[in-house]
Amino acid sequence: MKFKTTQSELNKALNFVSRAVTTKSTMPILKGILIKVTNEGKLTLTASDMDLSIEKTINVDEAEEGSIVLPAKLFSDIVRKLPDKNINIYSGEYNNVSIETSSSEFKIIGMMADEFPEIGTVSEDKKIAFKKELFKEMIRKTSFAASMDESKGVIVGVLIEMRENSINMAALDGFRMAVASEETENNENTDIIISARILNEINKIISESENEDENIELIFDDKKAVIFDENSKIILRIIEGNFLKYRDLLPQEFKTKVHIDKNMLFDSIERASLFAKEGRNNLVKFSVTDDNLQITSKSEAGNVNENIPIKKEGEDIEIGFNSKYLLDGLKVMREDDIIMNFNTNVTPCIFKPVEGDNFTYLILPVRIMA
Repeated sequence: MKFKTTQSELNKALNFVSRAVTTKSTMPILKGILIKVTNEGKLTLTASDMDLSIEKTINVDEAEEGSIVLPAKLFSDIVRKLPDKNINIYSGEYNNVSIETSSSEFKIIGMMADEFPEIGTVSEDKKIAFKKELFKEMIRKTSFAASMDESKGVIVGVLIEMRENSINMAALDGFRMAVASEETENNENTDIIISARILNEINKIISESENEDENIELIFDDKKAVIFDENSKIILRIIEGNFLKYRDLLPQEFKTKVHIDKNMLFDSIERASLFAKEGRNNLVKFSVTDDNLQITSKSEAGNVNENIPIKKEGEDIEIGFNSKYLLDGLKVMREDDIIMNFNTNVTPCIFKPVEGDNFTYLILPVRIMA
């Protein structure tokens, strides 16, 4: 194996695929990056943690066919610290790989390429196209609400629900739920579940993409999905199982409806959370009366009292929430005016924009101790 390229080009490609390198696996091969070179001058870098696989192809000079796996962190660190000049890389005996510039020479011991797992292929009978910005926005509005506990099964993922000319994404963790909905051209009528962690990585990747094409095409089957973008391929595992019937969790009627300025609410909760973090459950208390929302929090360190003007319909209510969950949901809402819907102090509260139904955030209250 042999090739010549520039430091900047190789460093950029390594940064791209390194998102799929695992540091937790007991399999040393998964801590490496597969390097394949063709005589036609194509270098393909591949990394995989078995759930997410990323492949990037770039053009190189003076290429001789071959393949090897190099330790990802060491290889990336070396390339990153080299000057932005030409780099010559070639393999020798016993899996030794040399990295040379005009002033530096490194030797790395690699691993056999045939030990690297096959990332597989995906049949192209099912596909959906997203506008890039829409896809990023829907991930941003939902993935944060998925469970981080790998033992919780499908709720570590985000449900992507495809219906004729529409798409919904939903995520929940047992304490809150986020649902984003958009109209889009779509002929599929199916559901898939993708890990929130993987979707967040995909969001970062397409955010950094220089491709001006506004569409992202997701091709999938029962096991895997793939996204093609800029001479790269991103393959991700689909989570098997049935997602909860999330629509059944959304109350349809409410006793109290509050119209409020989102930014004022966010700032007040953020200040109140300074004391909430000192107490149990990050608790902040809402007291809704007439045209005022009072937000309070207290701990052994002190207390805080915030008041915000509101427009209220229905009954007064006193209810407690985990401040972190409140802030997480408000942070992803771009609207200035929102609606909070309540029933009782032990049943879910719903946050929505005043206009439209493209986002719904459900949060369970924290019981207020007398």
